[in-house]
Amino acid sequence: MRIIGGQHRGLTLAGVGRGDADAHLRPTPDRVREALFNVLAGHGLPQGARVLDLFAGTGALGLEALSRGARHASFVDSGRVAQRLIRDNLARARRTDDATVLTCAADRLPAAAAPCALVFLDPPYGKGLGAPALDRAQAQGWIAPGALVVWEEAGPQEPPAGFALLDNRRYGDTHLTLLEAP
Repeated sequence: MRIIGGQHRGLTLAGVGRGDADAHLRPTPDRVREALFNVLAGHGLPQGARVLDLFAGTGALGLEALSRGARHASFVDSGRVAQRLIRDNLARARRTDDATVLTCAADRLPAAAAPCALVFLDPPYGKGLGAPALDRAQAQGWIAPGALVVWEEAGPQEPPAGFALLDNRRYGDTHLTLLEAP
C-alpha cells in the first residue's frame, strides 16, 4: 500500500501484516483511493481542509488527504494495532505536526477543537457502526456545516437525518456513499 498522489506520492505505508483478528483492518485499495481523490478534487478537497478519519485503520485515507494539501488530519481508531500503524505511517511521512491520533472508539469522540470539512467514515463492514459514529462526530462538533462525508461500506448507505446524498459509487465490493452535512 502506498500514497497515490501529492507531496508524498509513492511513499510505501506500513503493512498490516497479520494484524489483530479483532481489528477488522481492511485498508482501502490504492485504486479505490485514487478514484475517490479524483472525485474529491472536483469538490475542491482536500486542499486546505481539516480532515476527520473515523475507523482510520492504517490512516491511509487521512494521509492521502495530507499529501494532497489538507492542513490537518485527526485519526480515530480504538485498536492497538491500528494506532501503531497510524503512528508508524505518520512518522514515515513526517506528518506528526499536522495530525492528531485519538485512541477512542469512533462513537465516543470527545468535543472537537475545530470542525472538519472532510470526513472519512470506514467502519468494519456490516456491523452497523457508521451511523452512531457519524451522529457522535456531529454532536461533538467535528463536522462543519456543508462538510463532505465519504462513507465506505459493503453496500450503499442511507443518509442519516439532515445529511444529503450526493453520490453512490461502487468499486468491486466497496461502496462509497458521499454525503453533505447539514
